[in-house]
Amino acid sequence: MNVLFVADIFGAPGRRAVRDLVPELVSSMGIDFLIANVENAAAGFGVTKDILEELKSLGVECMTSGNHIWDRREALPLLDQEPLLLRPHNYPPGVPGTGSKVFRTRAGVPVGVLNLMGRVFLNDIECPFRAADREIEALRDQGAKIIFVDFHAEATAEKMALCWYLDGRVSALIGTHTHVQTADDQIFPKGTGYLTDAGMTGPHDSVIGVQKELAIRKFLTQLPTRFEPALGNVKLHGVHLELDPETGRCRHIERVAVSLDARASVPGVS
Repeated sequence: MNVLFVADIFGAPGRRAVRDLVPELVSSMGIDFLIANVENAAAGFGVTKDILEELKSLGVECMTSGNHIWDRREALPLLDQEPLLLRPHNYPPGVPGTGSKVFRTRAGVPVGVLNLMGRVFLNDIECPFRAADREIEALRDQGAKIIFVDFHAEATAEKMALCWYLDGRVSALIGTHTHVQTADDQIFPKGTGYLTDAGMTGPHDSVIGVQKELAIRKFLTQLPTRFEPALGNVKLHGVHLELDPETGRCRHIERVAVSLDARASVPGVS
């Protein structure tokens, strides 16, 4: 079974990359299930209902997120209303939405997706290790042998430690959040596919998606700065996984990095 994970979609440039590149990738790779991280899809901060509908129309079957999912008030009710949208599951009880769910491919294969967030340099929320223990069992009880984890975290050590902890219990653990694709795609000894960070689908002539002049100004002055998405050197980053539906083990993992025209303008950035 082939799974494609599209890394953090950043603003209109990232959405353009999805529109222009994903259909061909899905066809050429024989993708059975398409997942995308959408927490930066609306101008780099959060997501909107219209954007969710657009991504669904492009075939995205599960949407994960991270700390920026809370940036737009309009997104909060969407977490309860949109069945494809997940948020980090290890937030405290009482927040909208869920981050643990079993989806089904078009062929009816159950796929468990678990969205977690790290604690190093981020919020002091529930331990992702202990949350994973609980939710993996819940996903297996619902018939999922394939379990995909989007671990939205800052620290490489935390991501790698969680994969060693979960090796053999999940099919893949893919890191998100830093927007810089790492070169350590591998399969751990007990069969879990791993990548420290899947990267960013968006403008790479930037500082992790933001116009570089604005980011530099922020560092120089330490004054409040309104960040805007950059435009140039748009790339789609992600991961292609071949997973065994019988055992749940990862058979193959490879990074995906596809460029669009670096000079192309992106109208209507929002």
